[in-house]
Amino acid sequence: MPMPAPAGNGTAKKKRKVLPHEKLYLEHLPSADRYYKSFMHRDVVNFNIMTETEFLITTSVDGHLKFWKKQEQGIEFVKHYRAHLATIVAVSASADGQLFASVAEDGTAKVFDVVNFDMISMLTLGYTPNACCWVHRRGQAQGLLAVSDKQSGTIRLYDARGDGKPLETIEKLHRFPVHIMTYSDRYDTVISADEAGFIEYWRPVEPFEPPKHVPGMWTFKSTTDLYEFKKAKATPTCITLSPDSSHFVTFSLPDRQIRIFSFLSGKLTRRYDESLEAIQEMQQAGTAVYKVEDMEFGRRLAVERELELPGVDGRIPAMWSNAIWDESGAFVLYPTLLGIKVVNIVTNRVVRLLGKDETVRWMNLALYQGAPAKKGMTTVAAAASANPLLAEKSVRDPTLFSTGYKRQRFYLFTRSEPEDKSGDRDIFNERPTREEQTIASSTPALQKGPSPLANAATIHTTFGDIHIRLFPQQAPKAVENFVGHSRSGYYEGVIFHRVIPKFMIQTGDPLGDGTGGTSIWGSEFEDEFSDDLRHDRPYMVSMANAGPNTNGSQFFITTTATPWLDKKHTIFGRVLSGLEVVHNIENVKTNKLDKPYEDIKIINIDIE
Repeated sequence: MPMPAPAGNGTAKKKRKVLPHEKLYLEHLPSADRYYKSFMHRDVVNFNIMTETEFLITTSVDGHLKFWKKQEQGIEFVKHYRAHLATIVAVSASADGQLFASVAEDGTAKVFDVVNFDMISMLTLGYTPNACCWVHRRGQAQGLLAVSDKQSGTIRLYDARGDGKPLETIEKLHRFPVHIMTYSDRYDTVISADEAGFIEYWRPVEPFEPPKHVPGMWTFKSTTDLYEFKKAKATPTCITLSPDSSHFVTFSLPDRQIRIFSFLSGKLTRRYDESLEAIQEMQQAGTAVYKVEDMEFGRRLAVERELELPGVDGRIPAMWSNAIWDESGAFVLYPTLLGIKVVNIVTNRVVRLLGKDETVRWMNLALYQGAPAKKGMTTVAAAASANPLLAEKSVRDPTLFSTGYKRQRFYLFTRSEPEDKSGDRDIFNERPTREEQTIASSTPALQKGPSPLANAATIHTTFGDIHIRLFPQQAPKAVENFVGHSRSGYYEGVIFHRVIPKFMIQTGDPLGDGTGGTSIWGSEFEDEFSDDLRHDRPYMVSMANAGPNTNGSQFFITTTATPWLDKKHTIFGRVLSGLEVVHNIENVKTNKLDKPYEDIKIINIDIE
């Protein structure tokens, strides 16, 4: 941010900058606090991209890809492809919105004709790709796709409709793997960034050098601020060009800075600090743009730290996040701990904060601001008339699309708040998984007395309530044992005897030292493993044991993904709410044996 001028003798007071027509620009941006609707994929959604041809394309980590068409209101599903057999690592839409490409860890690139939503080419690369970008101008007959290599700094150019053999191989541009590329149609120039923080400009023709004879373009890199990332030991997660290619915006890790550069001069023009230290200071001082309740702030902070840790696949989840421009080039939108910020870069003010009260951590953004083409013809006379129905039809429907951390959905923000009916905004456009089907169908049988099985329970502790969903179909004996003990009062007064931060909290032993407890049958019972349930996320409720088939009464709740416990501990539930209670227990002080200094007790357990 620009520094305030020092006070001098007789200096005129600096006028605050004003963006002309700001109100008009804001009317063409989403304004609702809450998301309007969400749609599903089978797995976590990692990219959503809006094309010039008014198609939204969403991808998920399991290699699936979906086409959606923007309508007058909302979007309509068009087509679904099982495009890849592994995680999609990068996507790109051409400048004219006619072509789309995705590359994945299976070593393939798939090319799609967007308007006809048809796969037109499958390229077998022979290496693991890292990034892709269309590098041809609007209207150019030959589609040119640049793909980078995950193991080296090499970039290869392919013909979109070719045989998969590279037309050009660029080896001397970068020394480290390139993970971001973006293309300026106006200047016919690519900006690429590698994992060491180096930024390069190059034209997609021999000799692959920065453009020359462009008025105002930098000549020597030493006169620019393009070494900013190298100096800060940071890696950009995105490079997004403004609509007129005059600027580009980046977000970087681990310093969490939003930087805006001038395209021609390469100079840094704006910087916004989104680091966790700055956010914590503002929260404590009460100067944040939005004050989050302290308990909720703690939960969000834990998620932020988790974003920077490599997942099971070795990828850092925060690398999926991006920053985007609106059509005027006066506003930048990017996801943060507090919500999606809309920042006026002329006045340096946060003008909107979208989704601030939702539980989702927003990640990858795409924006639509056009007016969808109407069906049917409108005459000049009709268009010129003051017909209120026609006026209503021509109203824009600006929509912001966002993915969520660990969410199998993508979300739509519009200018309309969702209807109050709870649950109606989350569209179930995918067939439920086997786990969800079995849970939905497992209703207790009509019989005398209460059922030995149940679908949900609430653990009342001295720290608060933990609500859990039970899985009687996958683990009937473990659920029956838990339900039996809960109803008999066996767990009342039992302490959490073992607490390990970033791992789990354990309870269920009446002796309170980890050596006691028995099942409702008086003997140990067998393990129950299901392919539907894995320790691939936090808040799983599992049986503690001393080896195979030695289950008694003790159980634990995980506080992170623990895949090494799969097929070793029976999962019989998952925490639905009361996550802050779990984290509060997880963060208490413990002795060398991981036992809390102050007892945390189960008061009782209600079975629902």
